[in-house]
Amino acid sequence: MKKILLVLFSFCISICLFAQDTASAEPAATGLRANNKIYVVVAVLVTILAGLFIYLIRLDKKISGLEKSS
Repeated sequence: MKKILLVLFSFCISICLFAQDTASAEPAATGLRANNKIYVVVAVLVTILAGLFIYLIRLDKKISGLEKSS
C-alpha cells in the first residue's frame, strides 16, 4: 500500500511540474548573473563556509585534547 501511494504521489508531483511553463523566453543571464555580482555572492558563501569548517576542525582538536588529558 505504501509503495502504491508513493508511486501515485510521485506521479502527481511530476504532472504538476510538467504543467509549469516559463512566462517568457528571456535569456538565462538575468539578475545577479548579468551584472557579474553572482561571483561576489559565491565568494562570500565560500568564505563563510570555509570559516565554519576551520572553526569546527579547531574545536574538534581542542575537544580531543581535553578528552585525552582527562
